[in-house]
Amino acid sequence: MNKLPFNRRAVMKAMLLGSAAPWALNSRVFAASCGNLIVRIGAIFAPDTLNPFASWNIIWPLAFSYDFLVGVDAQRHDDRKGFAKSWSVAADNITWSFKIWPGMKWSDGQPATARDAAFTYNYLRASMGKPDELDTGWNNTSGLDLVQSITALDDETLQIVTKVPTRWPVDNTTMIVPEHIWRNVSHADARSTFRNEAPVVGTGPMIISEFQQGQFASFAPNQHFRTGQPATGGMVFRFFNVADPIAQGLKSGDLDYGVYLTAAQWADLSKDPDIVVGESPIEQRSYLAFNTVSGDGAGSTKALQDPAFRDAIGYAIDQKAILDRALRGHAAPGVGVIPPIAADYYSELDDIRRRFDLNEAARRLDAAGYRDTNGDSIREDKDGNSFQLELVTGSTGNVEMPIAAVQLIADWLAQIGIPVSVTQLETGALNARTAAPAKGGGGWDLVVADHWSSSSPHDLLVLGKSADRANRALWSNDKFDQLLSQIERTVDLKKSQELMDQAVRLIYTEAPYIVLCYPFLLEAHRKDCFEGWGKKDMLSMWSYFPLDRLKSS
Repeated sequence: MNKLPFNRRAVMKAMLLGSAAPWALNSRVFAASCGNLIVRIGAIFAPDTLNPFASWNIIWPLAFSYDFLVGVDAQRHDDRKGFAKSWSVAADNITWSFKIWPGMKWSDGQPATARDAAFTYNYLRASMGKPDELDTGWNNTSGLDLVQSITALDDETLQIVTKVPTRWPVDNTTMIVPEHIWRNVSHADARSTFRNEAPVVGTGPMIISEFQQGQFASFAPNQHFRTGQPATGGMVFRFFNVADPIAQGLKSGDLDYGVYLTAAQWADLSKDPDIVVGESPIEQRSYLAFNTVSGDGAGSTKALQDPAFRDAIGYAIDQKAILDRALRGHAAPGVGVIPPIAADYYSELDDIRRRFDLNEAARRLDAAGYRDTNGDSIREDKDGNSFQLELVTGSTGNVEMPIAAVQLIADWLAQIGIPVSVTQLETGALNARTAAPAKGGGGWDLVVADHWSSSSPHDLLVLGKSADRANRALWSNDKFDQLLSQIERTVDLKKSQELMDQAVRLIYTEAPYIVLCYPFLLEAHRKDCFEGWGKKDMLSMWSYFPLDRLKSS
């Protein structure tokens, strides 16, 4: 889902803990009842506004009320479409045409047309280069520098002309908003104070009718939804900061669907005959990153800047053991920076792939000049200093990497003569510590973290993009940036695959990241009230599926 690095979950404090949790689970407001047809969903999430231009933490709940023009789901699934019913690109590879659903309406009954889509993008474009540029939220100006013009040719036809060939017109995940609501909102207000209070006016199947930050969002079915009013009576999306009340709510019947479950909770729920559990592949990459920066913010040793050192460490990481011992099998083993769910671009890299071998790791460290010369079982760097690396980790807001995996890494490195101390941090502290030195970060050596992006080529490779805030390794490589620039300006899939393969191989051999795994999203739903849930994705991470088609059991 991510563009820039965004948290699918934001850690919150003092919410639904202690005496508050029983009240929330037993409140009549949330009590489950198949009779009222209200779908009750629980997730670890913390949206802070309903304004998509002001915050990243809004994919839920806004994805149920707003459409993307195309986005991820519409390209993966024939039966899931966004604001556009169909799309095509001309032979010049720069002129895109989008057919908008005929007769579509906003939830307030106003016509929803290509003019609204053009307004949304041009509203963003008009802010570019100005003090109030809309570059701080989910709806942002990223990629719009590639666009020449965006025009509504008529109510049902949107034309996007790009400056160069690019798939940005279909890959972007900008939420289309109604012109009649937003045209009088200044850019300054859109990026800060405008709350977009409920009821939200959207084209999705569920319209936010009430929002209590840190607690819940209530939804009513959209009577003007393009395929007809949804069969459910509405939805309540409850926000949690831990998974325990989600698992409890599923067992008690207070929740119909829950996500971000732990492996232990998932295993326990799998034994309940009234519950269906599932695991969905997602675009998240969990990784070990090296602080590759020199100068201000550098780590404790120059070895971190040496690709040979980083490559050798890669042989000391047993991805299969992390999978089996820390994640109970709920992940795919890590290889390159592109996850398997991005099937068009994923590669096993079999011809260059590192295999776990502590002896090989030690041999490569010796060959690179990092030896134990004094016999104390601790290696020295090229300046003669004994290694003592600090590994920082903590909650990142996505599917968590268990601390057991971090402990395994520290143990493996100790076995090859590189002792590691582990520092656990809260989300904010971790992000601050690993930010670019110009923003106050730096001074760490290793970090275990993750990134969840959309499946666009740019977002899949953003971990290696110079100066991008997703690039925790602070790695910079001109050739990689050139490849990424070429990829961003490519429409042809085969050519894009070739360029992507070159970029993936480059970042793999340079090793600013060692990808540990591609975790699965653990979820569950009850089967006593509603039917129509998905299989691999019971509830989409990229759209409102299946809220447009759920019905009572």
